[in-house]
Amino acid sequence: MKTQITLLILFLILFCNSILAQQEVIPEKGDTVTADTPPEWNYNKYRFGGYGEILFQQMDYGPDRYKDPAGAPSDKRSYISIPRAVFSFEYKFRPDIVFSTELEIEYGGTGSAMELEYEEGGEYETEIEKGGEIELEQFHITKRFSNAFNIRAGHMIVPVGITNAHHEPIFFFGTTRPEGESTILPCTWHETGISVLGYFSGFRYELMLVNGLDPNGFSSANWIKGGRQSIFETSTMTNPAVAGRVEYKGIKNLRLSASGYYGNTAKNASKPQKMTGIKAPVSIISADAQYLSKNLAVRGNFIYGNLGASKRVSQINKSVSKNTGFSRTPVAKNAMTYSIEAGYNILSFFKTKERLMPFVRYEYYNSAENVEEGMAEMPINKRNIFTFGVNYNLLPNMVLKADYSNRRLDGGNYNDENTFGLALVYTGWFFKK
Repeated sequence: MKTQITLLILFLILFCNSILAQQEVIPEKGDTVTADTPPEWNYNKYRFGGYGEILFQQMDYGPDRYKDPAGAPSDKRSYISIPRAVFSFEYKFRPDIVFSTELEIEYGGTGSAMELEYEEGGEYETEIEKGGEIELEQFHITKRFSNAFNIRAGHMIVPVGITNAHHEPIFFFGTTRPEGESTILPCTWHETGISVLGYFSGFRYELMLVNGLDPNGFSSANWIKGGRQSIFETSTMTNPAVAGRVEYKGIKNLRLSASGYYGNTAKNASKPQKMTGIKAPVSIISADAQYLSKNLAVRGNFIYGNLGASKRVSQINKSVSKNTGFSRTPVAKNAMTYSIEAGYNILSFFKTKERLMPFVRYEYYNSAENVEEGMAEMPINKRNIFTFGVNYNLLPNMVLKADYSNRRLDGGNYNDENTFGLALVYTGWFFKK
């Protein structure tokens, strides 16, 4: 990994020199907002906003799909919650030095709670961060040199996949975030480090060096999702990771994107001495696209991931303390998800500015797409989801959503799971100066 970090730093130095040779440095004083200023810096001094969701769900299946060989038993249950309320603040110390922060409150706040861990045979466990969370999702400072080149340091979003990069709830149709991405990857994924980013010729790019994942948090149901270092006060960066994303918007109404992630994880483990002689690298590739016109929206996404030494990691994780809250279940070598959704504003046929968009979505995901030789297959983690619903825009940035989803596990070899959802979501900047 040291060689990779050295090459990354060398690349950044060469890239900086090439960009700075062609670009003017932003002046320290004065109004920097111009017609070509990218949206993320398109304000004069400060702005405050955020996003949030109110969610109701009704299921026809029980919460334990692991105990019964047939899958989740038939059941009727409903929930109402506030999955997240996020508050964002950005401030320009100078036109070229920008501070950004984002505070997320999930499910009403913090606390501890008892939870039934179905993957582990129905054991009761105390979840350290359950009952809700208050989390600092972003906290970083950006030094601007030009639209094409900027340096950012702090706690940042890891923009791997379409949902991490564009996670605000008006940017997807369903009442919940796409299930495949939010199951196998942290979502919203945020880590601490440094990045370079910018805009030029229809492209937006970002390349970052951040703290890596803890392999003790990997699991069969959620692959690497539980590996984000959030349960301890500090994050280990003995094995850092690199991540990047490129978006192209040079064609009207179309956005094409590719992203990736790579990092060894072994020395970031809660007890790294147990991982001696193991690297356990995580590699992820992703591609996504969006077509968004006045009345039509189409989005698609693909993610494929690989975990090295997954069998050895699985064996070690069995011995991890219950007090960590980690699941201690086997983790697969590969995980995969892909999805597509499309919606159309049917009110466009009438003389009104209202927007009513019926939509359909198909998702496939498998947190155990492939396992190492000698490990048991985990077919219950192979899932197909068909969703249809409608979005009604109360305001341009406020949407009332309704949907119905059918989840099939392993091609119908387990009981189907059906969910009806209602959600009221918003996003936007409340005021700026």
